[in-house]
Amino acid sequence: MTEEERLVYIQQKAHAEDELARRKEDMLTQFLKDKLQKEERNSTINRHKLTQQWRAVLRQTRAAELRRDIEIFCQTFERVLDRKDSVVKSLVSDLSEAEQQSSLALRAQLQCLDRLLELQKGRLVALELQWNSSLEELTSEYNTERQQILTQHQEDSAYLEDVNFALEQHYTEIESEARQDYQSTRDDIKNRNIEEKHALRIQLEGTVEELWRQFQQALQSYNEATEDRHIAFDTLRARDQCSAQEIDLQMRRLQKIQDSINALRSRLSASQKESEVSASDLRAAREEVTLNAQQLKAKLSLARAAERKQLANLTMQSNNNTKKLQDIIAKGERLLCLAELCRKLETEQEKVLPFYTPSLSAEEQNQGRANAMEPPFEELAQAMLDYSDLEKFWQRYNKVLLEHLCLEREEKVLSRENQQLRVLLKQYLDGITVSDEVLHERNPLLIVSRQSLQATPTSEAQTQKRHTVIEAAHVVQHTL
Repeated sequence: MTEEERLVYIQQKAHAEDELARRKEDMLTQFLKDKLQKEERNSTINRHKLTQQWRAVLRQTRAAELRRDIEIFCQTFERVLDRKDSVVKSLVSDLSEAEQQSSLALRAQLQCLDRLLELQKGRLVALELQWNSSLEELTSEYNTERQQILTQHQEDSAYLEDVNFALEQHYTEIESEARQDYQSTRDDIKNRNIEEKHALRIQLEGTVEELWRQFQQALQSYNEATEDRHIAFDTLRARDQCSAQEIDLQMRRLQKIQDSINALRSRLSASQKESEVSASDLRAAREEVTLNAQQLKAKLSLARAAERKQLANLTMQSNNNTKKLQDIIAKGERLLCLAELCRKLETEQEKVLPFYTPSLSAEEQNQGRANAMEPPFEELAQAMLDYSDLEKFWQRYNKVLLEHLCLEREEKVLSRENQQLRVLLKQYLDGITVSDEVLHERNPLLIVSRQSLQATPTSEAQTQKRHTVIEAAHVVQHTL
């Protein structure tokens, strides 16, 4: 075998081996593909079986959960219903108690009204008697005055007729003269008014033209000022349109979601039909109970509001009365404390004679009593009449006030005398003591100066004007 044939043989052999290897690879790939398809088919079938079984298990668990939820809801509904029943019973009991209390309050109010009516009837009877007596007195006075007035009227009417006749003749002449003057002045005023009317018309036309020009200027300035606002309004309107489109898109999405929810609700409605049949009866009963409870609650709230308002009024009145009474009690306690203090400070004479004897004579006292018995006409006198019981108190108060004023005056006099005595005592002490300050000042007891020793005309004139000097020691000795 030559070299070429050997090479050709080797190439053919390699080609055959390559072909065999390629066939094996093709067969292997085909086998693997078939196996893969079979495995995928089996996996899909198994997946469907698993999902089917899983759905059955989920349905069972979900049905159990729904049954438990329904039982829980039934228990809660029964518990709530029992609570509502207890609340209704408590409200009924409270309503009965409130009715009893209102009946008691009404009974007490009626008794108070009966007492007030009796008191008012007695007061009306007394007022009627007083009215009849005063009416009789007034009728008698009226008849007498009427007779006097009629006689006076007849005399006055006769006199007035005479005067009226004279006045008519006098005033007819005056009226004719006044009418002529009136016609002349009327024509003058009419002509003057026509001239003023023309002048005012010309002036008003000028003012109207000026106001129209000002109005046009104000309108132009307003348009210029509101131009920016118009532009802002256009931008806001464009933005509103964009937001409206977005709202439409969102509404469409919501509509799709709502459709899906409705589909789910339709599925759930099938399972809820059985429970709704039993729940509808319970709802009807619950609505009746709630309606009755609401009616009772409304009545109770109205009654409570009325009672609360009445209680608030009573509490406010009682608080005001208690505050007033506390103020009165505090004033009374303060007055009692002050009276105790004043009683401790009273002298023996004041304890024996607490009220001073008046300095008025018997006639003046009788005149004062007569004036006090007369009915007052002024408001201040009427107000003082209400406090007539405090007359003794005012007497003692005026006595104390007068004594206080006397003591103040006496204190001023004594303080003035004390000041004078202090000055005299200081002069005396300065005179009997010797110090640098005293020597520099004028000494009342001893005055030594060189000018007094010299005989000059001025010194002789001063000696003639000497004054009497009294020593301070002598004054203090005789005054103290």
